[in-house]
Amino acid sequence: MKKILSMLLMFTAVATTASAQGWPGNYGGVMLQGFYWDSFDDSQWSVLEQNADQLAGTFDLVWLPQSGYCGGMSMGYDDFYWFNNYNSSFGTEAQLRSLIKTFAGKGIKTIADVVINHRKNVSNWVDFPKETYKGVTYEMKSTDIVANDDGGKTKTWASQNGYSLSTNNDSGEGWDGMRDLDHHSTNVQTIVKAYLDFLKNDLGYAGFRYDMVKGYSASFTGIYNVSAAPEFSVGECWDGTNTIKNWIEGTKANGAIQSAAFDFQFRYTVRNAANNGNWSRLTAQNDGNWPLVSNNYEGGAYRRYAVTFIENHDTEKRSNSPQDPLKKDTLAANAYLLAMPGTPCVFMTHWKAYPSEIKTMVAARKQAGIQNQSTYADLGTTSAYYAAVVKNGSQEKLVVTVGNTAAAAQVVNSSEWVRVLDGYHYAYYFPASMNTAYVDLPTGTYEGAQKAMLSAVTKANAKIIYTTDGTDPTASSHKAVSGTFIDIPIGTTTLKVGLLIDGVVSGIVTRTYVVNQKESEKPVVIPDFCQVNDGEICAFFEAPATWTSDVYCWAWTSTPADNFTYANKKWPGVVCQKLGTASSGRDVWKWTWDGTKQNNTTATQPTGIIFSNNGTPQTDDFVFTNGGYYTLDGKRAVVTAIDPLPQTDTAPAAIYDMQGRRVDASHSMKGIYIQNGRKVIF
Repeated sequence: MKKILSMLLMFTAVATTASAQGWPGNYGGVMLQGFYWDSFDDSQWSVLEQNADQLAGTFDLVWLPQSGYCGGMSMGYDDFYWFNNYNSSFGTEAQLRSLIKTFAGKGIKTIADVVINHRKNVSNWVDFPKETYKGVTYEMKSTDIVANDDGGKTKTWASQNGYSLSTNNDSGEGWDGMRDLDHHSTNVQTIVKAYLDFLKNDLGYAGFRYDMVKGYSASFTGIYNVSAAPEFSVGECWDGTNTIKNWIEGTKANGAIQSAAFDFQFRYTVRNAANNGNWSRLTAQNDGNWPLVSNNYEGGAYRRYAVTFIENHDTEKRSNSPQDPLKKDTLAANAYLLAMPGTPCVFMTHWKAYPSEIKTMVAARKQAGIQNQSTYADLGTTSAYYAAVVKNGSQEKLVVTVGNTAAAAQVVNSSEWVRVLDGYHYAYYFPASMNTAYVDLPTGTYEGAQKAMLSAVTKANAKIIYTTDGTDPTASSHKAVSGTFIDIPIGTTTLKVGLLIDGVVSGIVTRTYVVNQKESEKPVVIPDFCQVNDGEICAFFEAPATWTSDVYCWAWTSTPADNFTYANKKWPGVVCQKLGTASSGRDVWKWTWDGTKQNNTTATQPTGIIFSNNGTPQTDDFVFTNGGYYTLDGKRAVVTAIDPLPQTDTAPAAIYDMQGRRVDASHSMKGIYIQNGRKVIF
């Protein structure tokens, strides 16, 4: 029994050590950066959750923006609350928990943005919030701030106001924006460890992205990860490759690396090649630094710990600063990213711009079996193109070409490789020896009927066979030649495609599609509770689920110039009345004109109307129709007016209640009924 217990303890120790080694080895997953700068609409927790089906199967990890409350509208890098307030700029704590849970159910793990280099204060230079977690109250003190914070300004203020700082100087680079924390402090370490425990074991994050890790010694990341044991850890060490490599090595604890890092030189190399239209730069050094994944940098020894990317929230073009962004060939840059070793991290704006193309690239990467410790070799390059073969060990898995793909094709042996995917300035090839079918439409959820191209990846004289009912194809199944497109209709389809070689079926691949009707093609269903009373000027709006504030209306005429919603003489107009929830699950709001106008012209009703979520976001300018029922995409229907019961000497037509039952009008009735096919009110 002692021997068994000893073996169990040994196994547990090994498993714990392996799980805490910074990043999984031979990992084939792909990450999405789920935000960009000021992405307060697109990165709402509720919006991301609604996109779970679209992200599932493509992205294994989603890096979320810093999720704690920071005291106002913020991207989170002025972090404030660590435990007790998660009602952030991206939604409520309940919405965050729901998002993480939904993602986990779809096979997507979440990465928390962890900002522990510095922290925001409550009311002065040195006070921090007091918070409780698991019955323990945590509060950082002035003595948890490094002695040389803000170049000595903090110490001067503290001395003048009766506070003391730590006696330790900063263990990394200083930053004047907020208080730099002393990670030598036992109190700081205790609170950080509890914070990471909260993120991982309470909220449910699978791993951490550490912000600004050059601001404190790498050894502390190792200490914290040994304590928290995240599945994934990646540091933002924004520097040259040698500095990044030294930081990775610096995270070691018990002889094991504890964190991966973003491969900044990979990003710069790809950006410089694309922006200069010189693809040979993919084989060249970038300012004396090779990317972590490069064969030329220590033989690619750090590929496992390289999280590759080509754009992020700090490098993208912003309205207030040009930054140093990728300016062209976004698709080709992503094709290269998603073909190469390392763990690729796709930028949200690229995903939003090219979802189908990136989804297809990721699917090809996964079918080929590319992972973070794959290797590669150059096939050929000029300024016009670059071509490389990616391998697992000695087994060739994929050829990627970028730039002039026609010229690049000349260095790809067409008898050994089959082109399976191409687009603007990029192409992927599978080895013909795979002997497999290929479908260019990945498994997933789509809007609107789709087409899928079927290809044969083989040297043999093969026919493609397929079924659409989920059964395995046989020699008698539907047949097609390589390059055939088939229709994927609205509904759920399980497509299975294989090769028929000499009467034998092989190389079967399966794709499952959930195809929904396009939102713009769905009929407008007006809820029964929408009513237009006699003589009423009004409109209805079915608000997106992401509009969580009151809906406001702005209605006007241009000729003559007048406004029908000039409340307080300013935008966004007047608040609408929330009526109920439509069958779509979205809330419906009603605006009714109160009879007042800005200029009191002869206009009797508006010609234009806008709805907004308390100002922003807002709809386009819609043409006003009285009783109009509007949706965000501009679809419009008209609510039938309710007519008063006509007063005549002629016997009225039969009257029915809202359930379709004929009723006797000889007694007093109140409510809405149907008469002559129209709603009437008694």
